[in-house]
Amino acid sequence: MLRYRSALKVWGSRKYSVLLPEFKLKCGLEIHTQLCTKNKLFSLSTNDAFAAADKPNYHASYFDVSLPGSQPKLNYEAILFATKLAVALNCQVSPVSQFDRKHYFYGDQPLGYQITQHFAPFAKNGYLELSKDLDGIDQEHRKIEIMQLQIEQDTGKSIYRDNEKLSLIDLNRSNVPLIEMVTHPQFTDWKEVRAFIKKYQALLRSLGISTGDLETGAMRVDVNVSVNDNARVELKNLPNTSSILKAIQFEYDRHVHIIKEGNQHKLLAQTETRSWNGYSTARLRGKETSIDYRYMPDPEIPVVKVSQELISTVAQSIPALPDAILRKLISQPFNLSLKDAKILAFASNGHGELYSQAELLPFYIKTFENYQEKAGKRVETKLPTSWIIHELLGNINKLSLPFSDVIKVLTPTSFSEFLILMTEGKISRPSAKLLLFHILKDLQQRQDKVPHQSIDFQSLIKEYGLNELKNVDQEELDELCSSIIKEVDNPALIEAIKTGQKRNSIKFLVGQGMRLSQGRIKPQLFEKTFKKLLRVDW
Repeated sequence: MLRYRSALKVWGSRKYSVLLPEFKLKCGLEIHTQLCTKNKLFSLSTNDAFAAADKPNYHASYFDVSLPGSQPKLNYEAILFATKLAVALNCQVSPVSQFDRKHYFYGDQPLGYQITQHFAPFAKNGYLELSKDLDGIDQEHRKIEIMQLQIEQDTGKSIYRDNEKLSLIDLNRSNVPLIEMVTHPQFTDWKEVRAFIKKYQALLRSLGISTGDLETGAMRVDVNVSVNDNARVELKNLPNTSSILKAIQFEYDRHVHIIKEGNQHKLLAQTETRSWNGYSTARLRGKETSIDYRYMPDPEIPVVKVSQELISTVAQSIPALPDAILRKLISQPFNLSLKDAKILAFASNGHGELYSQAELLPFYIKTFENYQEKAGKRVETKLPTSWIIHELLGNINKLSLPFSDVIKVLTPTSFSEFLILMTEGKISRPSAKLLLFHILKDLQQRQDKVPHQSIDFQSLIKEYGLNELKNVDQEELDELCSSIIKEVDNPALIEAIKTGQKRNSIKFLVGQGMRLSQGRIKPQLFEKTFKKLLRVDW
């Protein structure tokens, strides 16, 4: 037993396990997704439980806390969101679906049952396609089939304080609308699992029905794992993608070890549920069967009828989906790398809710189009991408500025003009970085008093004296470069530059010159001057 646990500890510490041909992995996913409707599923309570984390039971009405005599009232916005997801996942929406009661009692579910869809789920028989070029899987194409989508209510949240021996209940999350999506057990390696989760998140964000964030619990993933078609194990308490993959890898290795030791009978027992603690899985309980929950149709909620006309209308209103967006961005005229395309296309509100895809992607496309039109033949296609992703978003994250405030003054038109100034050489890149940070810092200090007007970059360049110097006095430049060389406290470095052993180190000297000149002198001019003064022959 000790040797067995040691082996598991070693396996759990490995970054990646190895799939063995004679041991076939089979996985299925159950993903619960909180919908970002205005109100909860069966009450008029506002659906912002995450925003009220510091106010327990603040967003909870009579039905949410199961007050005797209170009755559910269906929120039809949840039906609309479910229809959008079903259409995007190529599912067959059921003309008639119903809500059922799933009986069990926990402190965070005071009704004594959960309202879900068991007998007649909202949609069935869909699929999501993965590809090698966009999703990084080994096969060229992979179609993962969706068994069903069902609408259900979320439970409350139990908060344990071991030091005080208290178990507290927060019902803010109670009755938040969920969609449970169940796949067929078709995943045969963890690359496919990771790709599916990422694409599913992107789909939710593209449709605008959920943030899809694992870290906040807006999306929660359970995994069913089996090896060589033995009894499956359900893995729960998986807080992020990394934990999901490590738990699958650990469980695969555990099953392989049991089979190799000749203890295969242990995997033929009743299906069990296991949790993940960051290092290994541990048994929680034997898996309940349907009869344990005593499902019954909910007599207080009428059946849901969805017409074909509604489905067709929703289908026509759905925006471009993840694959279409990515293929557009990596093609002409944008020519983005896949990594940059995913940043722009699938931005998450998880960044402190600073920006989202709905804001960022249109801003980029409009900025690019404006810049391309004004730059003409001088267009640098990578310039908008670099300055939006690295400089603009980098500063926004650093200063914790909401993107919605930034675009009140940094419109696509004004930001494209800012890029044109760099292309035309009217401001250097280093000076432009300083100017952009100054503008965003000023917005941060204004807080709620953000003016609804665009920035006049040319006026600011003149005001701060940031325009690039066209006529540089060579004697003054020689003197500046000489002083920089003298102040370098490393004679060996200067000698290595002279001999060509460390040619790239001349960039250190150029950087000092750019800093002292506030970026107003071209780096090429500095490099030429340093080479002249050091008499390099390379």
